[in-house]
Amino acid sequence: MPIALAFAAFVTTLLGGLVAQRVRDRRHIVLGAAAGVMLGVVAFDLVPESLELSPHRLLGVPVPVLALAAGFLTIHVVERSLAVHDVQDGHYASHSHRHSAVGLGAGSALVVHSFIDGTAIGAAFQSGGELGLVVAVAVIAHDFTDGFNTFTLTTLYGNARRRAVILVLLDAIAPVLGAALTFLVAIPEAVLAGYLGFFAGFLLYLATSDILPEAHTTDHPTQATLLATIAGTLFMWLVIGLAAHHS
Repeated sequence: MPIALAFAAFVTTLLGGLVAQRVRDRRHIVLGAAAGVMLGVVAFDLVPESLELSPHRLLGVPVPVLALAAGFLTIHVVERSLAVHDVQDGHYASHSHRHSAVGLGAGSALVVHSFIDGTAIGAAFQSGGELGLVVAVAVIAHDFTDGFNTFTLTTLYGNARRRAVILVLLDAIAPVLGAALTFLVAIPEAVLAGYLGFFAGFLLYLATSDILPEAHTTDHPTQATLLATIAGTLFMWLVIGLAAHHS
């Protein structure tokens, strides 16, 4: 059952990547919605889950929160060191991305996250069938946005469509492999909590520093992009909130 449900996540991930490809003429709307979805994932999913997994503190600060700051600063240092952004004509939003490695790194991180989503399905079923079904529904809905964001982030940094499609396929396969792995080994909660916090900081930086400035260019209506961002955030609140309510 866990692997079968993880396969449903495989399908929704592919659908998310397909939708991201088909709406390229509304790229600013796609980017705005992607930023909102990423904010929702960070605020309503990654941070709360990481705090539940690890109660440990370092100098009074929860370890997952420190990991979040580390993830944010790590990608910031990488971008500054590589001079990823070239500011042109004094407009921050009018920048070009010369380093495709950042996009590949972001897409790869989403693949890892999808893999952990699969392990969450398997682990939940070990706790009980009802909880497993609730977690699976949340993951299936969530992985649509993972596929969507994987394609969007990878192509945003100048990667060819072929690379983005490969990462979407890997992202789709990852939850199936994660669910299968739970039959063999268990990921230590402390390690999982640290990863989730770090990944939250990674996504938060990409959403605020890269995607939103790119979405709010002077060539597109700002109001529509803003509404898309709000809608993306509310969508994730709805998905994660309903899953938490039923659990």
